[in-house]
Amino acid sequence: MVKQPVSVNGVIRWRDVGLAEDPQRKPKERKMVVLRHEIGDVLRDVRQRQGRTLREVSHSARVSLGYLSEVERGQKEASSELLSSICAALDVPLSMMLREVSDRLAEAEGVAVPDTVPQEFSQQFGGEIPEDFTDGFSRGLAATKN
Repeated sequence: MVKQPVSVNGVIRWRDVGLAEDPQRKPKERKMVVLRHEIGDVLRDVRQRQGRTLREVSHSARVSLGYLSEVERGQKEASSELLSSICAALDVPLSMMLREVSDRLAEAEGVAVPDTVPQEFSQQFGGEIPEDFTDGFSRGLAATKN
């Protein structure tokens, strides 16, 4: 690879020469991320980890089996009410499901998401976390790991 000086608006910059002919170097292709696909994948993963069938979850959520299947396959965009009903049937907080979706989207976009809350944020907005919140969070995690 050879560098060659190029003047742009009076500023000299160095440009790589020979990159266009290099067959090994291809521009990174970004896969388009579709939100409904990620939501469906997360819902299916949670259901399968629990060892439950589509029929069981659709009955509990009061959603037709065919529609739930389409949501899981990313063919239908579910409303917030429907997502809430499905999450309740799976006994997983909607916020946890959306967090998992968010993490998957960030990974697909190449964005680094920290696992911890920045210290400045926790000092400014921190306080005691209500015990019922942490209990519910723990139950939700336990349900997804079974």
